Parts: sequence; structure tokens; C-alpha cells
Amino acid sequence: MADDPVVEEGWVDHAVAAEFPGLRLRWMDRPAPASRGRASPEGLRMQLRRLSGRFSGAKAVALRREPIPHAYRVFFRSIGLDPDTTRTPIEALALDRLFDGGFVSRGHLEDALAVALIETCVGLWAVDAGRLDGPLGIRLARDGERLGTGEHADELPGGRLVVADAGAPVAVLFGDVAARMRPSASTRTLRVFALQVTGVPEIYVEEALWLCAEALDGT
Repeated sequence: MADDPVVEEGWVDHAVAAEFPGLRLRWMDRPAPASRGRASPEGLRMQLRRLSGRFSGAKAVALRREPIPHAYRVFFRSIGLDPDTTRTPIEALALDRLFDGGFVSRGHLEDALAVALIETCVGLWAVDAGRLDGPLGIRLARDGERLGTGEHADELPGGRLVVADAGAPVAVLFGDVAARMRPSASTRTLRVFALQVTGVPEIYVEEALWLCAEALDGT
């Protein structure tokens, strides 16, 4: 079993903090599971199956009215995203569950992130910690910046909210992770991060990270 997770506080650019005072980023580093790229441990797959049984169609429909999903929907609107088009993480996963007839196992890391999301409604993302330049934080994209490197890297509109390290954007806020930052078979350490908004208690964010760590550490 790996050491207990240490939850760190990400930085938030002053201009972003002034406009969105409840926006925070929390992260932890964890060893990448040895089973990365292979099937999840049976215990984790069983946990997903149990959660599928508890997560009925009626619950999925009513989800948006629950406090934490509602808080994320309100924040989405405040940054110009329509949550009925660009789904919050838990609503997107709920729709997948309805279409697939259950929560589908997609690998150890993916399942660990999913379990934490289902249990807390707090979305998590993972990047390759070995490729990062310092701590993670939130800022506005600068004119001409791209999400990742190479000719296929998407150009970011100036002023777009992004998760970044000291050098460059790592992910769009509540969106895609740069291709070069995505965990791969060679990843040794994961950095798992959560985004907190006004109306989401800190304890739920920490619980999401701890649940993910527990699932990652399981064999």
C-alpha cells in the first residue's frame, strides 16, 4: 500500500481569483498503477458494478438538482458554458451509464477516477507528473498559446481558463488534457487534480482525491 495521499493546494492567478473567488484547484501525486493499460483489479470492477446498481435512471435524471452538481452547473454558466450542451463531469458519466446500461470498466486509472466521481460528484483529472514544470494552477490562456505541442496542438483562445504548470497550459478548465500530458504506459507518477467551485464543500474534494488514491493503490 502506498503512503497516505498528501493533498496540495494549487495556485490561482490573481485576476481569476478576483472574478471567481470560490474557484480552487487541489491535487495529489500518486504512483501510477502497475496495471495501467491492462484490466482493472477485480475488486475495482466489482465496485463499479455495485455503483451501477445504485445509480438508477431516475437518479441520473434528478442529478442536476443535487447541491454539488448544481454548483458546477452554475459555475459552467458563469464562464459561458451551457451545462446542457457541455456536460459537467458527473452528468456526462451519468449519461454514459444510461447508454451503456452500467458503468463500463475502462482500465485501472480510468476506473479509479470514475469511482471517486460517482461517490462525490467531484470530477478528477490525471496527468503525467514527470512531464510537469512545477505545481499546477489556474490562469487565463495567453494569445497564441496552444494546448500541447506539435502541429496538431489546438490553439487556445486568449482569455480561456486553463490549468497550467509554470511553463504552459496542461488542460482546459473542465476540458481536454494536452496530449503530451496524458498518462501512458511509461508514466511513473500521476498528478491527480480536482476543481472546486463555490457551493462545493472542501471535504467533498478531499474525499474524491482520497477515494481515487485508495482505488489506485488497490491491486
